[in-house]
Amino acid sequence: MLIINIFHTKTYHFIRMPNWIPKNNTTQIPVKYHLLFWGVYFMINFVRWGSYFNDYVYSLKSNLVEFTIHIILTYFHTYYLLPKFALKKKYTTYFISIILSLAAVYVARTELNLLLVSSNIWPEAIGTQKAFSFNHILAVTIGEIYVVALVTAIKLAIDWISERKKNESLKQLQLQTELKYLKSQIQPHFFFNTLNNLYYLTIEKSEKAPDVVLKLSEIMQYVLYDVKEPEIGLLSEINYIQSYLELERLRHGDKVTSEIEIKGNIDDIAIPPLLLLPFIENCFKHGSKNNDAVSLDIHFENIKDEQLLFCAKNNFNVNNVATKKQGIGIENVRRRLELLYKNKYSLETKIIDNTFNVLLKIPII
Repeated sequence: MLIINIFHTKTYHFIRMPNWIPKNNTTQIPVKYHLLFWGVYFMINFVRWGSYFNDYVYSLKSNLVEFTIHIILTYFHTYYLLPKFALKKKYTTYFISIILSLAAVYVARTELNLLLVSSNIWPEAIGTQKAFSFNHILAVTIGEIYVVALVTAIKLAIDWISERKKNESLKQLQLQTELKYLKSQIQPHFFFNTLNNLYYLTIEKSEKAPDVVLKLSEIMQYVLYDVKEPEIGLLSEINYIQSYLELERLRHGDKVTSEIEIKGNIDDIAIPPLLLLPFIENCFKHGSKNNDAVSLDIHFENIKDEQLLFCAKNNFNVNNVATKKQGIGIENVRRRLELLYKNKYSLETKIIDNTFNVLLKIPII
């Protein structure tokens, strides 16, 4: 009995964040990008209002006050209110918190401007405007909402992109894991069948048994050491198939006839390793019964350097299908093809005049 244990290793990454920020799936943005964003944003506003009033000293003072408040409010909203309330669907608490935050910001911004910058609280307005008036409250609030919305949109966009990349990476990892698992199934499946053949030969005390052991060791070397890469040269795979056919000839003798035809240049074509072997195994599984003769024709063709055509034909014994269990080989191949090529491949199997036909087309990459 052959037992395979497959262990999946998970790697966890921890990012240290301030204690007041809820632990969530937000992306940690490097500090340098925060500094770059606020630096550029500050310079734009400094030049804008300095040229508007023709007073760069006033613009510098007012922007220093306002940007300090902008930064506090936006980070409080983006890293606390949004994940703790909005993303958890606590919308009432979320909106109340925003209103209270905006009210606190208005008071702080107005008082600091009056204290540190100018007694004219709203110089860009027409006429003299007083603090805590409706128009002034509305103007300041809209300005703060604009800044918060801008920063929040940027942060959510970055989180979305990061999450998408993470999902793609996890999907790719899952794909690779499943492909490795499917490929690992082929090896014990093949060796199980070969050892069965060897078992029959030893029971019959056949002189072919030592040759089978030798050929099996050569194939094991290929499977265990030469197919670790995602792809392997088609010529190497064909040599492997020929070795397998020789192994079957040792068991069946002259009752096995095979022919391999190659059309076009296949020197530079690579395919996933062990992809075609189950079709060859299938020929012997359903093509022979009671030591009947097995006839196998294999065809490879390079179609315009775009597709690889693989055809396999073998004599087919209907009674043999009814008496043998359905193996994992062909279904394994179908699943691998779906994972590797999605809808870019075609696989047809059909019976014509007691001949089992396999027609596979895969893209040449």
